Amino acid sequence: MELNQIQTAIAESGADAWLFYDHHQRDPLAYAILGLPAAHVTRRWYYLIPAHGEPSKLVHKIEPARLDSLPGSKTTYSSWQSHEAALREMVAPFQRIAMQYSPRNTIMYVSMVDAGTVELLREFGKEILSSAELVSRFQAVLSEDQIRSHYDAQQALDKVLAAGFEEIGRRAAAGDSFTEYDMLLWLEEAMRRENLICENRPNVSINENSSDSHYEPQPNSSRPIRTGDFLLIDIWARTNQPQSCYYDITWTAVIGRDPSSEEQRVFSIVRDARDAAISAVKQAFAENRPMQGWEADDQARHIINSAGYADFFNHRTGHNISSILHGAGAHLDNLETHDERLILPNTCFSVEPGIYLPHFGVRSEINMITAPGSARVTGRVQNQLLRL
Repeated sequence: MELNQIQTAIAESGADAWLFYDHHQRDPLAYAILGLPAAHVTRRWYYLIPAHGEPSKLVHKIEPARLDSLPGSKTTYSSWQSHEAALREMVAPFQRIAMQYSPRNTIMYVSMVDAGTVELLREFGKEILSSAELVSRFQAVLSEDQIRSHYDAQQALDKVLAAGFEEIGRRAAAGDSFTEYDMLLWLEEAMRRENLICENRPNVSINENSSDSHYEPQPNSSRPIRTGDFLLIDIWARTNQPQSCYYDITWTAVIGRDPSSEEQRVFSIVRDARDAAISAVKQAFAENRPMQGWEADDQARHIINSAGYADFFNHRTGHNISSILHGAGAHLDNLETHDERLILPNTCFSVEPGIYLPHFGVRSEINMITAPGSARVTGRVQNQLLRL
């Protein structure tokens, strides 16, 4: 935990303090930001970091050492009466308190505190603020090592995907019998050889399955892959190092034939939507102009909506990426949420609009990394449908 940096950020946010609270590990953000080890937590604990001064802890007498790795004074409680009294005293000097809370649960990714705890603090006369921007600052901003690890994963995974497409083309041309799941296993083995690791498994989907944006091939139900099929592969990985940063991409192809006019038209619209979002982010950072996640989503969504496919683009345009695939920073989203979090410098995120028709779906996904004054795409960019 970097206490000085956290206190500086609290002061800049306008809050008087940041209150962390957990019970049964319901708030993984708290553990990550505070650097706490995973533990068996059966009683409520609180850790308050003021904008200025010494932090304070409130823990149960059954688990008194729970926060001993953190600096600050400690108070213990046992009964519910002593819990409320000690919490009231802990927050007494502070009026505006940031917590993992989102008004109306608008940004549910940071909404970890239960309503009852917020009600109790409000009974104490406190104003509860969302810690969403603070969380982004300490969970989404990447170190130089993490940025390097992203590019290491990018180079390795781009190579794996290119080899995977080549293997699919070879098998289909030879008339081999193989399925979506077979290729999932092939890609996983190729990633292992590159010392890449991942959350969950790649999406290899053909024809109508490519319209399921979170399709998961299964050994007993996946479809055979043949010449003439439409193919989508969504694949992600990071290097096998602590806190390395993910690389996450989606490409589409047709097997053994030219794309149909409909496939080409849909791909072109998705590509243009992707590029509109990319351009908007690049321009904002070049101008040093603050940009919220929803604004980038609007740029991509406008292209798809104007082409008449609004009902077929049913997810956000992009998500934050860190050592967690779907990270804790700003998402490119004005559909599922109205994400007002700022896209911060030195963060990574996907740009992945899609159109999902009943018989096939197209998504084109790239990653971007920002820096003060600039934003750039990492990895290869698909500008036309592949023909395998």
